[in-house]
Amino acid sequence: MKELIKKRIPKWILLLLSLLLILVPVYMYFSHDVGVLTKMYPHLKIEKGEVSEIEFKIQKPKSWTNLEAISPYAKGAIVLSEDWAFFDHDGVDLEQVKVALSEMVDGERFRGASTITQQMVKNIYLSHYPTLWRKFHEIILSQKVEKELSKKRILEIYLNCIEYGPGLFGIRSAAQHYFKKSPSDLTAKESAFLAMLLPSPKKYYVSFKKRELTKFAKSRIQAILKKMKMGKVISQEQLESELATPLSWE
Repeated sequence: MKELIKKRIPKWILLLLSLLLILVPVYMYFSHDVGVLTKMYPHLKIEKGEVSEIEFKIQKPKSWTNLEAISPYAKGAIVLSEDWAFFDHDGVDLEQVKVALSEMVDGERFRGASTITQQMVKNIYLSHYPTLWRKFHEIILSQKVEKELSKKRILEIYLNCIEYGPGLFGIRSAAQHYFKKSPSDLTAKESAFLAMLLPSPKKYYVSFKKRELTKFAKSRIQAILKKMKMGKVISQEQLESELATPLSWE
């Protein structure tokens, strides 16, 4: 097979491909100075409900919430639902990436299979359009981020920059919009609701809009609460109580 390839493909093309395999990852790795996030904060400029620009500044955005000031239920719900192994991996879940790339190559619906680190990298530095190039770039930059930032810093940036609904970015805006409270006061079920929104916040916003949880939302919130119990974020008694307690706006 190797001999057949050598005969059919000119040597200069093989050499060029070899160089690209080396240079492309190098370019991706050095494309962004992720180290600025150790001391600076991303400021999101929102236009028409979307992030149009991100600037890095020394001062915190007015809506920024330190990780310590976010309810442990919110942190637990989002980490356990989005990336259970967040504190154990180096930024990439290789098995999930293999499955996602395989589905994309086969022409199936592309799913992110992204860790919290990858999602943070995508939101801050890359396009949201799901391409093979962006996925590779996301993976490589995530490795760099994990080397330069602590897990707590990554999680803090993530929670403060992700979208929780139409034009809603950051956990402070979400807590205020949905529950009229600060991130530190979120209950376990309220936190599970926010976690439920994350895969597709605009789509799942319908529950809040209609002031009634959809069948999917109910099922997903229950599953997240059970994960929180498994992860020892809440007790069995809390699980039963939260499952029986409706959200304030239902």
